[in-house]
Amino acid sequence: MDHYDSQQTNDYMQPEEDWDRDLLLDPAWEKQQRKTFTAWCNSHLRKAGTQIENIEEDFRDGLKLMLLLEVISGERLAKPERGKMRVHKISNVNKALDFIASKGVKLVSIGAEEIVDGNVKMTLGMIWTIILRFAIQDISVEETSAKEGLLLWCQRKTAPYKNVNIQNFHISWKDGLGFCALIHRHRPELIDYGKLRKDDPLTNLNTAFDVAERFLDIPKMLDAEDIVGTARPDEKAIMTYVSSFYHAFSGAQKAETAANRICKVLAVNQENEQLMEEYEKLASDLLEWIRRTIPWLENRVPENTMQAMQQKLEDFRDYRRLHKPPKVQEKCQLEINFNTLQTKLRLSNRPAFMPSEGKMVSDINNAWGGLEQAEKGYEEWLLNEIRRLERLDHLAEKFRQKASIHESWTDGKEVMLQQKDYETATLSEIKALLKKHEAFESDLAAHQDRVEQIAAIAQELNELDYYDSPSVNARCQKICDQWDNLGALTQKRREALERTEKLLETIDQLYLEYAKRAAPFNNWMEGAMEDLQDTFIVHTIEEIQVRQLVPRRDQALMEEHARQQHNERLRKQFGAQANVIGPWIQTKMQEIGRISIEMHGTLEDQLSHLRQYEKSIVNYKPKIDQLEGDHQQIQEALIFDNKHTNYTMEHIRVGWEQLLTTIARTINEVENQILTRDAKGISQEQMNEFRASFNHFDRDHSGTLGPEEFKACLISLGYDIGNDAQKKTGMLDCEDFRTCLISIGYNMGEAEFARIMSIVDPNRIGVVTFQAFIDFMSRETADTDTADQVMASFKILAGDKNYITVDELRRELPPDQAEYCIARMAPYTGLDSVPGALDYMSFSTALYGESDL
Repeated sequence: MDHYDSQQTNDYMQPEEDWDRDLLLDPAWEKQQRKTFTAWCNSHLRKAGTQIENIEEDFRDGLKLMLLLEVISGERLAKPERGKMRVHKISNVNKALDFIASKGVKLVSIGAEEIVDGNVKMTLGMIWTIILRFAIQDISVEETSAKEGLLLWCQRKTAPYKNVNIQNFHISWKDGLGFCALIHRHRPELIDYGKLRKDDPLTNLNTAFDVAERFLDIPKMLDAEDIVGTARPDEKAIMTYVSSFYHAFSGAQKAETAANRICKVLAVNQENEQLMEEYEKLASDLLEWIRRTIPWLENRVPENTMQAMQQKLEDFRDYRRLHKPPKVQEKCQLEINFNTLQTKLRLSNRPAFMPSEGKMVSDINNAWGGLEQAEKGYEEWLLNEIRRLERLDHLAEKFRQKASIHESWTDGKEVMLQQKDYETATLSEIKALLKKHEAFESDLAAHQDRVEQIAAIAQELNELDYYDSPSVNARCQKICDQWDNLGALTQKRREALERTEKLLETIDQLYLEYAKRAAPFNNWMEGAMEDLQDTFIVHTIEEIQVRQLVPRRDQALMEEHARQQHNERLRKQFGAQANVIGPWIQTKMQEIGRISIEMHGTLEDQLSHLRQYEKSIVNYKPKIDQLEGDHQQIQEALIFDNKHTNYTMEHIRVGWEQLLTTIARTINEVENQILTRDAKGISQEQMNEFRASFNHFDRDHSGTLGPEEFKACLISLGYDIGNDAQKKTGMLDCEDFRTCLISIGYNMGEAEFARIMSIVDPNRIGVVTFQAFIDFMSRETADTDTADQVMASFKILAGDKNYITVDELRRELPPDQAEYCIARMAPYTGLDSVPGALDYMSFSTALYGESDL
């Protein structure tokens, strides 16, 4: 590191240099250093498109030496001399040595002339100094650095492996197991460590060197035979080789850390996108169900019979009992999922979720309101239709009864009126027939009202659209026609009887004289005629018929009385249960509200309490079902009023659905508060302070605050906001929220305020909830990833390039997340672009809503 203590470096380097002078006399060690240092130099020079073949010859002009220092340091050196003369070469080497010295390294007995002259010992010493400074000195492990730090790193990494005991940088590495253990610890898929043997060092070393070259981009710096054939391998060569492993795996560790950060971010994004897709699907399905259901509920085509309408009512009951409850649960779950998603997005520093057009929670609520309005209208129509059909059935039955009675009375009357019995009758018989006819005419006049009633009932059945009106009309017409005919025949018979009477009276005068002489006979005849006249029984038969009808009427009245008594029992039974269930629902709603706003215990305690309430509420469902059964009996009995209760079944149903929705929503709110508390580090005391102020101004215990209430709440927390009359709704409108922000220290224009409102009010309802407020107030405390951090991680995976390739993504990330990135990253269009380059920068900003994917 640049801040490395130069004095410590000098103290460390001095004994190394003294030791080096002696060791370089050993040809075997010189060979190992030459090979290792050459390979190390080439591993860096190849980045600049060049390499060296002979370490003491290729650095003599200083050009490649300067290039090597630029590559490994990332800095530009002074412009080199391009001349071929010795002075130019010395100048270049001096520039390189001066740069090394500028990094706090004291060069001992190494001069530019010796390098230019190709002194092997000095050249190797110089390269070792470079390696020590740029590859080993910056290694730091648990407050140890350089050689000691590298040794400690090796010991820690190889500690779990049998037969590996790293104590130095020479004989500890001779069996090759140390190199293999380092590779296996970081890339276990590259080496089957279990098959290695300590007594086969050549195989172990060659395996490690080959794998490192093929898969880790570490060039082969030593031959296995050189290490095995040397009593003590060269320490500098081993340290150089091992440092390459350290940097390779250190880079891999950085890449792994970067990949892990990206994977974490992408996992959050994928989870959020899945939740968004689930919301969209659930919203679409629910809206589609509502769209299909409303036309059915708005269908007002009446049925012709009571039985058919009763079936419609039964279908409606099935809808309320079987089909709608799951949809109520889906709607509740939809709102819960939406609120949970928005909380997770806020906690992960993501933009708020905006559903597709027409699929906002408010849109769902509006559609649901339309559904319930259609439900109410449909049920009212069903009951009205049943009342109408009941009246129609009653009128039709009344019509049939009156028509039957009338037809029974008129049966044979036409034949009677058309009889010619008066043609052979005597005067007294004619007079009797006239009296009988007068009685018939009186009876006929009395039946006029019944005929008019029959016609009136038929007319009402037509006006009420009775399905069997044609047959009613035909029968009514037949009765009316017959009635007219009876009237005509009656008049005709009276005229005939009166003519006959006059004729017979004339004849009677002729016989008067004869009659006076035959008085006894005439007296007998008159007595007989009187007897005949006394035998008229028309009125007596009607009286008998009336006596027969009276018991029937009494029976009907008794049956109706029994039916009304049964109906009254049903009313009382329903009323008794409804008067218990209705207040129970209201009480539970109030208790849930209290639990959610009171501060008894932790949020976990509140959550546990709420779940117990949820269980008790679910267990109450059989009582609701029993009440539904009683309501069904009431409807089947055609009972439309109940003085024993103010609760209707519709009131109970709506209250029950609201209760289920409220408990589920309240549980979700507490769960989201726990998420927010844990993610943003809000203490229980802070949460209690927020909640205490909130509750104080929640006058109606609704769990929400209105704009003025919210102002007062902020003032109680120490914010200076003007406040006057209060009206509690639990939320803050746009202007009040803006005032709140300004009071806290924000001074913003319309655009900035609109941006903040889009964060705290993603549903665009113009109010701010308690959850959104604490999210906003604590937003700075959350430990969340940012677009810049994700960009930096991608840059590591891309090898510091401004773009990343498909191959790099697939190599560094799990398959599903790699493909996720590939499918969404735009092509990179910078000047340094290559075919297939992808723009990870715009992708990173899009993840956090700072641009569009």
